[in-house]
Amino acid sequence: MGQIAGKSLTELKRLLDRGEVSALEIITSFKEQYESDRKKPVPLNGYIEFFSDAEELAVKADEARKTGTSGILEGLPIAVKDNILISSRKATCGSAILQGFTAPYSSTVVERLMNEGIIPVGRTNMDEFAMGSTCEYSVYGSSKNPVNREYVTGGSSGGSAAVVASGQAPCALGSETGGSVRLPASFCGTYGFKPTYGSLSRYGLVAFGSSMDQIGVISGDPDDIALVISVASGFDSNDFTSEDVDFSALFPLKRMRLKGKKIAIPEELSGEGIDKEVGIVLERFCSWLRSEGAVPERVSMPLLKTTVAMYYIIAPAEASSNLARYDGVRYGLRDITGNNLEDLYVNTRTKGFGDEVKRRIFLGNYVLSAGYYDAYYKKAMQVRYLLKKELNRILEEYEYILSPTSPVPPFKLGSKIDNPLSMYLTDICTIFANLALLPAVSIPAGTTSDGLPVGMQLTGRMFGEKGLLRAAKTWFLKGRRGEI
Repeated sequence: MGQIAGKSLTELKRLLDRGEVSALEIITSFKEQYESDRKKPVPLNGYIEFFSDAEELAVKADEARKTGTSGILEGLPIAVKDNILISSRKATCGSAILQGFTAPYSSTVVERLMNEGIIPVGRTNMDEFAMGSTCEYSVYGSSKNPVNREYVTGGSSGGSAAVVASGQAPCALGSETGGSVRLPASFCGTYGFKPTYGSLSRYGLVAFGSSMDQIGVISGDPDDIALVISVASGFDSNDFTSEDVDFSALFPLKRMRLKGKKIAIPEELSGEGIDKEVGIVLERFCSWLRSEGAVPERVSMPLLKTTVAMYYIIAPAEASSNLARYDGVRYGLRDITGNNLEDLYVNTRTKGFGDEVKRRIFLGNYVLSAGYYDAYYKKAMQVRYLLKKELNRILEEYEYILSPTSPVPPFKLGSKIDNPLSMYLTDICTIFANLALLPAVSIPAGTTSDGLPVGMQLTGRMFGEKGLLRAAKTWFLKGRRGEI
């Protein structure tokens, strides 16, 4: 069974379809991996909860396969970030303010996957309300990097990346607002994919920054990502920002011919501020692209210098509005020690929200307040429009934009938690894709001299999911041939 836990979702599907393994054997294997890790001196803490009935659901999946009523994902396991709703399961967003909350319905993405037989095996750890880049801002404690447990996983989907990289799940759902799927994928040595805004419904994803929020996928094999996207994508009447796209033919992926394809490398994300060892991996990745016949070129994109400032105006503004619903009245934590309704609000939020969430709420309320709205929020939205226009212009000439996923390799737990600005700058390479609504994939491209993973990021045109994942698959096959 230990061999099962190391296989991809695609490989497990093949084994199930051939009848060479049962869903129960698969789920049991991943559960054993999880339970074994919990006994270690420093557990990964990737899962908040491994569902106790997962094996029972696997038995039902095996029966469905025997009776010919199975879906295309029947019996396959997937881990789900704690801010993506699964009906009748707890969902807390890594926060004390939602302790005890049970989801009354499933997110559209989860529902579509479950309709085809997939089994959500557990909830994964995350930065509180997805606000963080290291998975240290969680009421459940930090997740640990499987490569070296003294280091961060990246965030906010750190738990999802950790369970995939450690063999506790073959694939996991995460969420993105500014890079929260791609960054932990980079830090943990997996693939992480952010679809085009609208490709996957946001219904049932707990809101942070609604104009940028997006469910994404983490796995060790791009084909797994394609399989999930092929089932879960498309228009949803519950989310009118979703798009009527058809990615049903996305899986299986084919190798891409990169010959002649021009790839833009932003000077602003490949020079000053980029760690030396990350830069070395970038150059090696460029050498591989050239060997495939691609044409990487340095290009100046000046507006990329504004993205961190832009994001940390727009995202907190939207968060301060979205988080106003957590008041102690309707669900979650309720502190009734005060004397009136205002005390209830203040005491509940003071006790329920962590420091980083409070910081972003304060910032968001400030930039939206009278006298500052025009100077900050309105101006940020105007620059965002210009950024989208510039990036789309670049992508008319170039197939992809290439950059490191993170300007730095994984760093030690606790080393940046008291320095919010330094933490925010970790997102400098990923934020632009969220602001411009573009699809992007983080590819495990190498390691530092200390063996820590380094990811490279390809960003493509809107709804260019197929090309991005095929390019990632081409790199994956290179590794399979032993050429890395």
